[in-house]
Parts: sequence; C-alpha cells; structure tokens
Amino acid sequence: MKFLELFGRLKSVVIGMIHVKALPGTPLGCMKMSQIIEEACREASVYRDAGIDGLIIENMHDIPYSFSVGPEVCACMTAVCSAVRGLDFIRAEGFVFSHVADEGLLNACAGDLLRYRRQIGAEHVQIFTDIKKKHSSHALTSDVSIEETARAAEFFLSDGLIVTGAATGAEADPKELTEVSQSVRIPVLIGSGVTYDNVERYLDASGMIIGSHFKQGGHWANTLDPEQVKRFMGKIHNLRK
Repeated sequence: MKFLELFGRLKSVVIGMIHVKALPGTPLGCMKMSQIIEEACREASVYRDAGIDGLIIENMHDIPYSFSVGPEVCACMTAVCSAVRGLDFIRAEGFVFSHVADEGLLNACAGDLLRYRRQIGAEHVQIFTDIKKKHSSHALTSDVSIEETARAAEFFLSDGLIVTGAATGAEADPKELTEVSQSVRIPVLIGSGVTYDNVERYLDASGMIIGSHFKQGGHWANTLDPEQVKRFMGKIHNLRK
C-alpha cells in the first residue's frame, strides 16, 4: 500500500500543517517570497525536530479565496514546497460531488485531476480527498450520505479520504470516522479538530492532519508553538507503543 510505503505505518500518522504566509498579490500579502519561504522552512524544522510523521502545506492566509488562481500562485507554492521538502501527496477538497463552499460553487475535479497527474508522470503523488468538505453547505447532496460519498471517492481512485468537522479546528465526529472506515478499503484521515486532550478518539484513523492545535492559543493564524508540538508528539509516541 502506498500509504504504508510513505509513512511507515497504517494508523495514527501525524501530519503537521504549515499555513504559508499570504502570497504576493493577495489581499493580505505583505512579505517577500524569500521571507515566506524562510518562515515555512522554519516551521518545517520545528515539526521535524518534534518527530512529526509528515507535513502538509496550505496557502490559507490567501483570504478571501478564489477559483481564479493564476500561475503566479502555483509558482509561489511550488517554490515553497520545493524548499521545504517536495511533494509526496496533495489534498483535494472538491474531488467528488458538487457543494457550495464559502468561495462559491465547488465542482468535482477527480476526472481532470487524475488525468493531469497521469499526463505529467506524477502517479507517485498520492491524492487525499475531503468528503463532505468543511466550510461548505451540502444541501445539494443532502440525500447522499457520507458513506456513499466515501465509496464514490474510492471508486474514482482516491488514495485516501479526509473526514473533518464543520470548520477549521472543529472536531470531526468519531462516529463518522468509524462509518467511513467501515465503508471503504483505503486510508481514512482526520482533517480537523484533533488536540492533545481528544487524540485518543482518533487513534484508529490512518492519519491526523493537525494545524490549529499546534499554534499559539489554538488558532490557525497564530505562530507555531514548538512546545505544543513536542507535547503532542510525546503523547502520541506513547499511545502508539
């Protein structure tokens, strides 16, 4: 299994979030690319020193979000990712079914995305896909359960599924984790709300993407807290023994 080859384990993988500072040209952009890259690499070093299993890089500071993303954004993110590590996986939020996100109507992208991955010879890059994405209304698919959504994503060749709460930092429902995990044969990750105090509820997940909890005050936009990361990883190492 590709997930095992990448992370060395099938459960309780911890993936730390790097929230890249606002990129040049975005409403909050005020830093040079050299500064943005330096900050991302600094956070990566903190995670590495704490024994994190993996990293995910996201330009969440580029608010308000837009579907009209120019090549300059891709170029900037490529520079950041290359400096930090390079890519072994990506996260796709609109993989199957349409939904209404805060930036507008988000349509399924599985067909185009997997064809593009094949065209550029990047089959080794895994695609982990959100189902019933956070920060969205799912009224359009209210008659489609999360288990059905999960099976559809698996059928459309997702490498792993991501279950979240309603918003960034909001706890995911452990019941949904169980239901989805029992519905598919691919990895299922938790994408929001995992903390030092509730991690036991999510140990059966293939992985946990953690951002807000690792920041000062538990807010995603704040500075990374090295002691919080070390404290969490100390606990997870003990729980995984």
